[in-house]
Amino acid sequence: MTQHVQDARILMYSHDTFGLGHLQRCRTIAHSLVEDFRGLQVLIISGAPIAGAFDYRARVDFVKIPSVIKLRNGEYTSLEKDIDLHETLRMRQSIIRHTAETFRPDIFIVDKEPLGLRGEIEDTLSYLKTRGTTLVLGLREVMDAPHLLEAEWARRDVMRKIGLFYDKIWAYGPPDFYDPLTGLDVPPAVRAKMRFVGFLQRSLQRIELPGHRPEGEYILVTTGGGGDGAELIHDVIDAYQQDPHLQHRALIVLGPYMPARKRNKLLKKGAKIPYIKIIEFDNRMEDLIAGAKAVVAMGGYNTYCEILSFDKPALIVPRTEPREEQLIRARRAAELGLIEMLLPEEAKDSQRFADALVVLPDRPRPSQSNPHLTLEGLPHISEIVAELLERRAGHHLSVIEGLN
Repeated sequence: MTQHVQDARILMYSHDTFGLGHLQRCRTIAHSLVEDFRGLQVLIISGAPIAGAFDYRARVDFVKIPSVIKLRNGEYTSLEKDIDLHETLRMRQSIIRHTAETFRPDIFIVDKEPLGLRGEIEDTLSYLKTRGTTLVLGLREVMDAPHLLEAEWARRDVMRKIGLFYDKIWAYGPPDFYDPLTGLDVPPAVRAKMRFVGFLQRSLQRIELPGHRPEGEYILVTTGGGGDGAELIHDVIDAYQQDPHLQHRALIVLGPYMPARKRNKLLKKGAKIPYIKIIEFDNRMEDLIAGAKAVVAMGGYNTYCEILSFDKPALIVPRTEPREEQLIRARRAAELGLIEMLLPEEAKDSQRFADALVVLPDRPRPSQSNPHLTLEGLPHISEIVAELLERRAGHHLSVIEGLN
Protein backbone atom coordinates (compact mmCIF):
# COMPACT_ATOMS: atom_id res chain seq x y z
CA MET A 1 0.00 0.00 0.00
CA THR A 2 1.45 3.35 -1.04
CA GLN A 3 1.49 5.97 1.71
CA HIS A 4 1.80 9.69 1.21
CA VAL A 5 4.46 11.50 3.19
CA GLN A 6 5.12 15.23 3.18
CA ASP A 7 8.57 15.94 1.76
CA ALA A 8 10.40 13.17 3.64
CA ARG A 9 14.06 12.58 2.84
CA ILE A 10 16.32 9.58 3.24
CA LEU A 11 20.06 9.73 2.69
CA MET A 12 21.97 6.49 2.11
CA TYR A 13 25.73 5.85 2.19
CA SER A 14 27.52 3.07 0.36
CA HIS A 15 31.34 3.10 0.46
CA ASP A 16 31.75 0.64 -2.46
CA THR A 17 35.40 -0.23 -2.65
CA PHE A 18 35.17 -3.66 -4.24
CA GLY A 19 32.29 -5.13 -6.18
CA LEU A 20 28.72 -3.96 -6.68
CA GLY A 21 27.06 -5.36 -3.57
CA HIS A 22 26.72 -2.23 -1.45
CA LEU A 23 25.33 -0.03 -4.20
CA GLN A 24 22.93 -2.75 -5.37
CA ARG A 25 21.60 -3.21 -1.84
CA CYS A 26 21.05 0.56 -1.48
CA ARG A 27 19.30 0.79 -4.88
CA THR A 28 17.02 -2.14 -4.02
CA ILE A 29 15.97 -0.53 -0.72
CA ALA A 30 15.63 2.95 -2.24
CA HIS A 31 13.43 1.76 -5.13
CA SER A 32 11.19 -0.19 -2.78
CA LEU A 33 10.81 2.84 -0.45
CA VAL A 34 9.84 5.35 -3.18
CA GLU A 35 7.28 2.85 -4.41
CA ASP A 36 5.80 2.54 -0.92
CA PHE A 37 5.93 6.27 0.00
CA ARG A 38 4.78 9.05 -2.31
CA GLY A 39 6.54 12.32 -1.50
CA LEU A 40 9.71 10.54 -0.33
CA GLN A 41 13.08 11.43 -1.84
CA VAL A 42 16.10 9.14 -1.54
CA LEU A 43 19.66 10.22 -2.23
CA ILE A 44 22.45 7.60 -2.33
CA ILE A 45 26.06 8.62 -1.71
CA SER A 46 28.20 6.07 -3.55
CA GLY A 47 31.87 5.48 -4.23
CA ALA A 48 31.14 2.88 -6.94
CA PRO A 49 33.03 3.74 -10.14
CA ILE A 50 30.03 2.64 -12.21
CA ALA A 51 27.24 4.11 -10.06
CA GLY A 52 25.96 5.88 -13.21
CA ALA A 53 25.62 2.67 -15.23
CA PHE A 54 22.39 1.69 -13.46
CA ASP A 55 18.82 2.95 -13.83
CA TYR A 56 17.30 4.88 -10.94
CA ARG A 57 13.58 5.36 -10.38
CA ALA A 58 11.98 8.78 -10.05
CA ARG A 59 12.80 10.38 -6.65
CA VAL A 60 15.96 8.26 -6.28
CA ASP A 61 19.24 9.91 -7.17
CA PHE A 62 22.90 9.45 -6.33
CA VAL A 63 25.91 11.57 -5.48
CA LYS A 64 29.17 10.08 -6.73
CA ILE A 65 32.20 10.48 -4.44
CA PRO A 66 35.76 9.84 -5.71
CA SER A 67 36.36 6.10 -5.94
CA VAL A 68 38.68 4.16 -3.68
CA ILE A 69 39.39 0.55 -4.53
CA LYS A 70 40.33 -2.32 -2.26
CA LEU A 71 43.24 -4.44 -3.43
CA ARG A 72 43.33 -8.22 -3.05
CA ASN A 73 45.50 -7.86 0.07
CA GLY A 74 42.84 -5.74 1.78
CA GLU A 75 44.69 -2.41 1.35
CA TYR A 76 43.02 0.63 -0.23
CA THR A 77 44.17 2.88 -3.07
CA SER A 78 42.65 5.76 -5.07
CA LEU A 79 41.10 4.75 -8.38
CA GLU A 80 42.71 7.83 -9.95
CA LYS A 81 46.41 6.97 -9.94
CA ASP A 82 47.51 10.63 -9.73
CA ILE A 83 45.56 11.40 -6.56
CA ASP A 84 46.93 10.55 -3.15
CA LEU A 85 44.67 8.31 -1.01
CA HIS A 86 44.56 10.84 1.87
CA GLU A 87 43.51 13.59 -0.52
CA THR A 88 40.79 11.34 -1.99
CA LEU A 89 39.51 10.50 1.51
CA ARG A 90 39.47 14.21 2.43
CA MET A 91 37.42 15.02 -0.67
CA ARG A 92 35.02 12.17 0.03
CA GLN A 93 34.57 13.26 3.64
CA SER A 94 33.88 16.85 2.62
CA ILE A 95 31.34 15.89 -0.10
CA ILE A 96 29.52 13.54 2.30
CA ARG A 97 29.27 16.20 5.02
CA HIS A 98 28.20 18.92 2.57
CA THR A 99 25.55 16.63 1.03
CA ALA A 100 24.11 15.86 4.48
CA GLU A 101 23.99 19.56 5.40
CA THR A 102 22.26 20.53 2.14
CA PHE A 103 19.90 17.54 1.81
CA ARG A 104 18.82 17.61 5.50
CA PRO A 105 17.64 13.97 5.72
CA ASP A 106 15.03 12.65 8.15
CA ILE A 107 16.77 9.25 8.10
CA PHE A 108 20.39 8.37 7.27
CA ILE A 109 20.99 4.69 6.35
CA VAL A 110 24.61 3.55 6.36
CA ASP A 111 25.50 0.34 4.54
CA LYS A 112 27.85 -2.07 6.34
CA GLU A 113 30.70 0.28 7.35
CA PRO A 114 29.52 1.85 10.66
CA LEU A 115 31.99 4.78 10.50
CA GLY A 116 32.44 4.75 6.73
CA LEU A 117 35.63 4.00 4.87
CA ARG A 118 38.52 4.89 7.19
CA GLY A 119 36.08 6.75 9.47
CA GLU A 120 35.00 9.17 6.73
CA ILE A 121 31.38 9.57 7.91
CA GLU A 122 32.06 10.01 11.61
CA ASP A 123 31.76 13.79 11.63
CA THR A 124 28.61 13.57 9.44
CA LEU A 125 27.07 11.14 11.95
CA SER A 126 27.87 13.59 14.79
CA TYR A 127 26.38 16.49 12.85
CA LEU A 128 23.17 14.62 11.89
CA LYS A 129 22.78 13.36 15.47
CA THR A 130 22.62 16.99 16.68
CA ARG A 131 19.98 17.69 14.00
CA GLY A 132 17.81 14.81 15.26
CA THR A 133 18.15 12.68 12.12
CA THR A 134 17.38 8.99 12.74
CA LEU A 135 20.64 7.11 12.15
CA VAL A 136 20.37 3.54 10.86
CA LEU A 137 23.15 1.01 10.36
CA GLY A 138 22.33 -1.72 7.81
CA LEU A 139 24.41 -4.91 8.11
CA ARG A 140 24.69 -7.82 5.72
CA GLU A 141 23.45 -11.02 7.35
CA VAL A 142 27.08 -12.26 7.30
CA MET A 143 29.78 -9.65 7.89
CA ASP A 144 32.94 -11.75 8.21
CA ALA A 145 34.53 -14.43 10.38
CA PRO A 146 34.12 -13.22 14.00
CA HIS A 147 37.89 -13.09 14.73
CA LEU A 148 38.50 -10.93 11.62
CA LEU A 149 35.57 -8.57 12.27
CA GLU A 150 36.43 -8.23 15.96
CA ALA A 151 40.04 -7.28 15.19
CA GLU A 152 38.96 -4.78 12.52
CA TRP A 153 36.38 -3.12 14.80
CA ALA A 154 38.57 -3.14 17.93
CA ARG A 155 41.26 -1.08 16.17
CA ARG A 156 38.79 1.75 15.59
CA ASP A 157 36.61 1.42 18.69
CA VAL A 158 33.66 0.68 16.37
CA MET A 159 31.32 -1.16 18.76
CA ARG A 160 31.33 1.72 21.27
CA LYS A 161 30.70 4.24 18.48
CA ILE A 162 27.80 2.18 17.09
CA GLY A 163 26.24 2.46 20.56
CA LEU A 164 26.94 6.19 20.60
CA PHE A 165 25.63 7.18 17.16
CA TYR A 166 23.04 4.74 15.88
CA ASP A 167 19.33 4.59 16.72
CA LYS A 168 18.61 1.39 14.78
CA ILE A 169 20.57 -1.56 13.40
CA TRP A 170 19.02 -3.61 10.60
CA ALA A 171 20.39 -7.07 9.75
CA TYR A 172 19.46 -7.91 6.16
CA GLY A 173 18.60 -11.55 6.83
CA PRO A 174 16.29 -13.72 8.99
CA PRO A 175 17.45 -14.46 12.57
CA ASP A 176 17.61 -18.21 11.98
CA PHE A 177 19.99 -17.90 9.01
CA TYR A 178 22.96 -16.13 10.60
CA ASP A 179 23.70 -13.34 13.08
CA PRO A 180 26.17 -10.77 11.66
CA LEU A 181 27.55 -10.02 15.15
CA THR A 182 27.95 -13.65 16.16
CA GLY A 183 31.03 -14.29 18.31
CA LEU A 184 31.46 -10.58 19.14
CA ASP A 185 31.08 -9.02 22.55
CA VAL A 186 27.92 -6.98 21.88
CA PRO A 187 26.78 -4.58 24.62
CA PRO A 188 23.08 -5.08 25.56
CA ALA A 189 22.31 -1.48 24.49
CA VAL A 190 23.57 -2.23 20.97
CA ARG A 191 21.79 -5.59 20.83
CA ALA A 192 18.52 -3.87 21.82
CA LYS A 193 18.70 -1.64 18.71
CA MET A 194 19.05 -4.62 16.39
CA ARG A 195 16.29 -5.97 14.16
CA PHE A 196 16.53 -8.85 11.69
CA VAL A 197 14.49 -7.58 8.75
CA GLY A 198 15.02 -10.55 6.41
CA PHE A 199 16.56 -11.03 2.96
CA LEU A 200 15.89 -8.35 0.34
CA GLN A 201 13.69 -9.72 -2.41
CA ARG A 202 14.54 -8.81 -6.01
CA SER A 203 11.96 -8.32 -8.70
CA LEU A 204 12.04 -7.74 -12.44
CA GLN A 205 11.75 -4.24 -13.84
CA ARG A 206 8.34 -3.55 -15.30
CA ILE A 207 9.69 -2.68 -18.73
CA GLU A 208 10.97 -5.77 -20.52
CA LEU A 209 13.87 -5.17 -22.92
CA PRO A 210 13.12 -7.21 -26.05
CA GLY A 211 15.96 -9.59 -26.94
CA HIS A 212 17.71 -8.86 -23.68
CA ARG A 213 17.61 -12.41 -22.35
CA PRO A 214 19.21 -15.16 -24.42
CA GLU A 215 16.77 -17.44 -26.27
CA GLY A 216 16.45 -21.00 -25.02
CA GLU A 217 17.86 -22.60 -21.89
CA TYR A 218 21.14 -21.57 -20.28
CA ILE A 219 23.13 -21.72 -17.06
CA LEU A 220 24.21 -18.30 -15.83
CA VAL A 221 27.74 -17.90 -14.48
CA THR A 222 28.29 -14.64 -12.55
CA THR A 223 31.01 -13.36 -10.23
CA GLY A 224 29.27 -10.07 -9.31
CA GLY A 225 31.63 -7.14 -9.87
CA GLY A 226 34.23 -9.54 -11.25
CA GLY A 227 37.25 -7.94 -9.60
CA ASP A 228 38.23 -11.30 -8.14
CA GLY A 229 36.17 -13.60 -10.34
CA ALA A 230 38.62 -14.69 -13.05
CA GLU A 231 39.62 -17.94 -11.34
CA LEU A 232 36.06 -19.23 -11.09
CA ILE A 233 35.47 -18.52 -14.78
CA HIS A 234 38.73 -20.27 -15.77
CA ASP A 235 37.55 -23.27 -13.73
CA VAL A 236 34.14 -23.30 -15.49
CA ILE A 237 35.79 -23.22 -18.94
CA ASP A 238 38.25 -25.96 -17.85
CA ALA A 239 35.29 -28.14 -16.76
CA TYR A 240 33.72 -27.75 -20.23
CA GLN A 241 37.06 -28.64 -21.87
CA GLN A 242 37.42 -31.67 -19.58
CA ASP A 243 34.02 -33.29 -20.07
CA PRO A 244 32.35 -33.75 -23.50
CA HIS A 245 29.09 -34.69 -21.71
CA LEU A 246 28.80 -31.16 -20.36
CA GLN A 247 26.63 -29.56 -23.03
CA HIS A 248 24.43 -27.05 -21.18
CA ARG A 249 24.62 -23.65 -22.81
CA ALA A 250 26.38 -21.27 -20.44
CA LEU A 251 26.13 -17.48 -20.35
CA ILE A 252 29.14 -16.07 -18.48
CA VAL A 253 29.05 -12.47 -17.20
CA LEU A 254 32.56 -11.27 -16.35
CA GLY A 255 31.62 -8.18 -14.31
CA PRO A 256 32.65 -4.55 -14.80
CA TYR A 257 35.63 -4.62 -12.44
CA MET A 258 37.51 -7.52 -14.00
CA PRO A 259 40.98 -6.30 -15.06
CA ALA A 260 41.28 -5.98 -18.88
CA ARG A 261 44.17 -8.45 -19.16
CA LYS A 262 42.21 -11.19 -17.38
CA ARG A 263 39.06 -10.34 -19.33
CA ASN A 264 40.81 -10.69 -22.72
CA LYS A 265 42.38 -13.99 -21.70
CA LEU A 266 38.96 -15.41 -20.74
CA LEU A 267 37.22 -14.13 -23.89
CA LYS A 268 39.87 -15.91 -25.98
CA LYS A 269 39.73 -19.12 -23.95
CA GLY A 270 35.92 -19.25 -23.91
CA ALA A 271 35.63 -18.66 -27.68
CA LYS A 272 36.94 -22.21 -28.27
CA ILE A 273 33.90 -23.79 -26.58
CA PRO A 274 30.70 -23.79 -28.67
CA TYR A 275 28.40 -24.01 -25.61
CA ILE A 276 29.80 -20.90 -23.93
CA LYS A 277 28.87 -17.27 -24.54
CA ILE A 278 30.75 -14.56 -22.60
CA ILE A 279 29.59 -10.98 -22.03
CA GLU A 280 31.38 -8.30 -20.03
CA PHE A 281 28.61 -6.66 -18.01
CA ASP A 282 24.86 -6.33 -17.76
CA ASN A 283 23.13 -3.73 -15.60
CA ARG A 284 19.97 -5.86 -15.41
CA MET A 285 21.31 -9.07 -13.91
CA GLU A 286 17.88 -9.80 -12.42
CA ASP A 287 16.57 -10.49 -15.94
CA LEU A 288 19.41 -12.88 -16.71
CA ILE A 289 19.02 -14.77 -13.42
CA ALA A 290 15.24 -14.97 -13.83
CA GLY A 291 15.69 -16.50 -17.30
CA ALA A 292 18.39 -19.00 -16.31
CA LYS A 293 17.91 -22.72 -15.66
CA ALA A 294 20.52 -22.56 -12.89
CA VAL A 295 23.20 -20.24 -11.51
CA VAL A 296 26.93 -20.66 -10.80
CA ALA A 297 28.30 -17.88 -8.59
CA MET A 298 30.69 -16.88 -5.83
CA GLY A 299 27.76 -16.10 -3.57
CA GLY A 300 28.02 -12.48 -2.52
CA TYR A 301 24.92 -11.11 -0.73
CA ASN A 302 23.15 -9.73 -3.82
CA THR A 303 23.60 -12.73 -6.07
CA TYR A 304 22.38 -14.88 -3.20
CA CYS A 305 19.21 -12.75 -2.79
CA GLU A 306 18.63 -13.02 -6.57
CA ILE A 307 19.03 -16.83 -6.49
CA LEU A 308 16.44 -17.02 -3.67
CA SER A 309 14.10 -14.42 -5.22
CA PHE A 310 13.94 -16.21 -8.59
CA ASP A 311 14.18 -19.66 -6.98
CA LYS A 312 17.07 -21.06 -9.02
CA PRO A 313 19.19 -24.18 -8.45
CA ALA A 314 22.65 -22.84 -7.62
CA LEU A 315 26.23 -23.98 -7.31
CA ILE A 316 28.33 -21.63 -5.18
CA VAL A 317 32.13 -21.45 -5.22
CA PRO A 318 32.82 -18.87 -2.48
CA ARG A 319 35.76 -16.52 -2.14
CA THR A 320 37.68 -17.40 1.03
CA GLU A 321 39.96 -14.34 1.43
CA PRO A 322 40.53 -11.55 2.46
CA ARG A 323 37.02 -11.92 3.95
CA GLU A 324 35.34 -15.22 4.83
CA GLU A 325 31.83 -13.81 4.40
CA GLN A 326 31.02 -15.75 1.19
CA LEU A 327 32.34 -18.98 2.67
CA ILE A 328 30.24 -18.62 5.86
CA ARG A 329 27.10 -17.79 3.83
CA ALA A 330 27.64 -20.69 1.40
CA ARG A 331 28.26 -23.19 4.22
CA ARG A 332 25.10 -22.13 6.03
CA ALA A 333 23.00 -22.14 2.85
CA ALA A 334 24.33 -25.60 1.89
CA GLU A 335 23.50 -26.84 5.41
CA LEU A 336 19.91 -25.68 4.85
CA GLY A 337 19.84 -27.40 1.44
CA LEU A 338 19.39 -24.08 -0.40
CA ILE A 339 22.44 -24.40 -2.66
CA GLU A 340 25.30 -26.74 -3.45
CA MET A 341 28.81 -25.59 -2.54
CA LEU A 342 32.26 -26.38 -3.89
CA LEU A 343 35.35 -24.88 -2.27
CA PRO A 344 37.70 -23.07 -4.70
CA GLU A 345 40.23 -25.93 -4.48
CA GLU A 346 37.47 -28.48 -5.27
CA ALA A 347 36.40 -26.43 -8.31
CA LYS A 348 40.00 -26.70 -9.57
CA ASP A 349 39.35 -30.43 -10.10
CA SER A 350 37.84 -30.08 -13.58
CA GLN A 351 36.09 -33.45 -13.63
CA ARG A 352 34.54 -32.89 -10.22
CA PHE A 353 33.34 -29.43 -11.30
CA ALA A 354 31.99 -30.83 -14.59
CA ASP A 355 30.05 -33.56 -12.73
CA ALA A 356 28.45 -30.90 -10.50
CA LEU A 357 27.57 -28.73 -13.53
CA VAL A 358 26.01 -31.63 -15.46
CA VAL A 359 23.42 -32.31 -12.72
CA LEU A 360 23.00 -28.68 -11.59
CA PRO A 361 19.79 -27.80 -13.54
CA ASP A 362 18.05 -30.82 -11.99
CA ARG A 363 18.98 -29.88 -8.43
CA PRO A 364 16.03 -28.95 -6.16
CA ARG A 365 15.19 -25.26 -6.19
CA PRO A 366 15.62 -23.40 -2.85
CA SER A 367 11.83 -23.36 -2.27
CA GLN A 368 11.68 -27.15 -2.66
CA SER A 369 14.40 -27.85 -0.11
CA ASN A 370 13.35 -25.08 2.29
CA PRO A 371 9.72 -24.06 1.73
CA HIS A 372 9.60 -21.90 4.89
CA LEU A 373 12.20 -19.43 3.67
CA THR A 374 10.65 -16.04 2.97
CA LEU A 375 12.26 -12.85 1.75
CA GLU A 376 10.61 -10.15 3.82
CA GLY A 377 13.30 -7.49 4.09
CA LEU A 378 11.71 -4.79 1.93
CA PRO A 379 8.19 -4.83 3.47
CA HIS A 380 9.74 -4.90 6.96
CA ILE A 381 11.94 -1.90 6.14
CA SER A 382 8.89 0.01 4.85
CA GLU A 383 6.99 -0.75 8.08
CA ILE A 384 9.89 0.58 10.19
CA VAL A 385 10.30 3.66 7.98
CA ALA A 386 6.55 4.38 8.22
CA GLU A 387 6.79 4.34 12.04
CA LEU A 388 9.89 6.56 12.03
CA LEU A 389 8.34 9.12 9.67
CA GLU A 390 5.06 9.18 11.61
CA ARG A 391 6.96 9.75 14.83
CA ARG A 392 8.97 12.58 13.24
CA ALA A 393 5.81 14.18 11.80
CA GLY A 394 4.17 13.99 15.24
CA HIS A 395 7.26 15.51 16.84
CA HIS A 396 7.37 18.40 14.29
CA LEU A 397 3.68 19.06 14.87
CA SER A 398 4.09 19.26 18.64
CA VAL A 399 7.12 21.57 18.19
CA ILE A 400 5.09 23.89 15.92
CA GLU A 401 2.14 23.85 18.35
CA GLY A 402 4.53 24.63 21.20
CA LEU A 403 5.85 27.65 19.27
CA ASN A 404 2.35 29.05 18.58
